[in-house]
Amino acid sequence: QVQLVESGGGLAQAGESLRLSCEVSGSISSLDGIGWYRQVPRRPRELVAKFSILGAPIFVDDVRGRFAIFKDNTKNSVDLQMDNLKQKDTPVYYCNRYSCRLYPWGRGTQVTVSS
Repeated sequence: QVQLVESGGGLAQAGESLRLSCEVSGSISSLDGIGWYRQVPRRPRELVAKFSILGAPIFVDDVRGRFAIFKDNTKNSVDLQMDNLKQKDTPVYYCNRYSCRLYPWGRGTQVTVSS
Protein backbone atom coordinates (compact mmCIF):
# COMPACT_ATOMS: atom_id res chain seq x y z
CA GLN A 1 0.00 0.00 0.00
CA VAL A 2 1.42 3.35 -1.04
CA GLN A 3 1.19 6.13 1.50
CA LEU A 4 1.54 9.84 0.75
CA VAL A 5 2.41 12.24 3.54
CA GLU A 6 2.42 15.96 2.83
CA SER A 7 4.20 18.42 5.09
CA GLY A 8 5.70 21.87 5.14
CA GLY A 9 2.60 24.00 5.09
CA GLY A 10 1.94 26.76 7.56
CA LEU A 11 1.49 30.46 7.91
CA ALA A 12 3.42 32.84 5.71
CA GLN A 13 3.15 36.45 4.69
CA ALA A 14 2.64 37.52 1.13
CA GLY A 15 5.96 37.53 -0.68
CA GLU A 16 7.52 34.87 1.52
CA SER A 17 8.37 31.28 0.60
CA LEU A 18 7.39 27.81 1.74
CA ARG A 19 8.62 24.41 0.69
CA LEU A 20 6.16 21.55 0.76
CA SER A 21 7.31 17.95 0.86
CA CYS A 22 5.50 14.81 -0.24
CA GLU A 23 7.02 11.70 1.27
CA VAL A 24 6.10 8.55 -0.60
CA SER A 25 6.29 5.17 1.09
CA GLY A 26 5.25 1.72 -0.01
CA SER A 27 5.66 -0.28 -3.17
CA ILE A 28 6.44 2.16 -5.93
CA SER A 29 9.03 1.83 -8.65
CA SER A 30 9.70 5.55 -9.06
CA LEU A 31 8.47 9.03 -8.25
CA ASP A 32 7.49 9.61 -11.86
CA GLY A 33 3.96 10.76 -12.34
CA ILE A 34 3.54 12.38 -8.92
CA GLY A 35 2.56 16.01 -8.80
CA TRP A 36 0.94 18.56 -6.52
CA TYR A 37 -2.72 19.50 -6.26
CA ARG A 38 -4.53 22.22 -4.38
CA GLN A 39 -8.05 22.40 -3.08
CA VAL A 40 -10.11 25.27 -1.75
CA PRO A 41 -13.37 24.58 0.09
CA ARG A 42 -16.28 23.51 -2.12
CA ARG A 43 -14.07 23.20 -5.19
CA PRO A 44 -12.52 20.10 -6.76
CA ARG A 45 -8.84 19.43 -6.38
CA GLU A 46 -6.76 21.06 -9.08
CA LEU A 47 -3.43 19.82 -10.37
CA VAL A 48 -1.02 22.73 -10.13
CA ALA A 49 2.41 21.18 -10.73
CA LYS A 50 3.58 18.10 -12.53
CA PHE A 51 6.26 16.82 -14.90
CA SER A 52 5.95 16.44 -18.63
CA ILE A 53 6.63 13.11 -20.27
CA LEU A 54 10.19 14.33 -20.83
CA GLY A 55 10.56 15.38 -17.21
CA ALA A 56 10.12 19.14 -17.60
CA PRO A 57 8.04 20.82 -14.90
CA ILE A 58 4.59 22.09 -15.87
CA PHE A 59 2.51 24.52 -13.81
CA VAL A 60 -0.86 26.16 -13.97
CA ASP A 61 -0.73 29.75 -15.12
CA ASP A 62 -1.13 31.51 -11.79
CA VAL A 63 1.86 29.81 -10.15
CA ARG A 64 4.22 29.59 -13.11
CA GLY A 65 7.39 31.50 -12.36
CA ARG A 66 6.78 31.35 -8.61
CA PHE A 67 6.62 27.60 -7.89
CA ALA A 68 9.12 24.85 -8.63
CA ILE A 69 8.77 21.10 -8.30
CA PHE A 70 11.57 18.70 -7.45
CA LYS A 71 12.01 14.97 -7.11
CA ASP A 72 14.39 13.70 -4.43
CA ASN A 73 15.01 10.02 -4.97
CA THR A 74 17.21 9.80 -1.86
CA LYS A 75 14.32 10.88 0.37
CA ASN A 76 11.63 9.36 -1.83
CA SER A 77 9.89 12.70 -1.94
CA VAL A 78 8.47 15.22 -4.36
CA ASP A 79 8.84 18.80 -3.13
CA LEU A 80 7.02 21.97 -4.12
CA GLN A 81 8.97 25.18 -3.63
CA MET A 82 6.58 28.10 -3.38
CA ASP A 83 8.11 31.56 -3.71
CA ASN A 84 6.55 35.01 -3.73
CA LEU A 85 3.44 33.66 -2.06
CA LYS A 86 0.15 35.41 -2.67
CA GLN A 87 -3.04 35.31 -0.65
CA LYS A 88 -4.68 33.18 -3.33
CA ASP A 89 -2.07 30.46 -2.62
CA THR A 90 -3.98 29.58 0.54
CA PRO A 91 -5.65 26.22 -0.18
CA VAL A 92 -4.77 22.77 1.15
CA TYR A 93 -2.07 21.12 -0.94
CA TYR A 94 -1.95 17.42 -1.75
CA CYS A 95 0.35 15.24 -3.78
CA ASN A 96 -0.67 12.27 -5.89
CA ARG A 97 -0.27 10.72 -9.28
CA TYR A 98 -1.73 12.50 -12.27
CA SER A 99 -1.33 10.21 -15.27
CA CYS A 100 -2.77 6.95 -13.98
CA ARG A 101 -4.78 5.56 -11.12
CA LEU A 102 -4.50 7.67 -8.01
CA TYR A 103 -2.93 6.48 -4.81
CA PRO A 104 -4.95 6.91 -1.61
CA TRP A 105 -4.96 10.61 -0.77
CA GLY A 106 -2.91 11.89 2.12
CA ARG A 107 -4.18 14.46 4.59
CA GLY A 108 -2.66 17.35 2.72
CA THR A 109 -0.91 20.35 4.15
CA GLN A 110 -2.56 23.72 4.71
CA VAL A 111 -0.92 26.88 3.47
CA THR A 112 -2.17 30.19 4.82
CA VAL A 113 -0.86 33.40 3.32
CA SER A 114 -1.58 36.68 5.03
CA SER A 115 -1.24 40.10 3.50
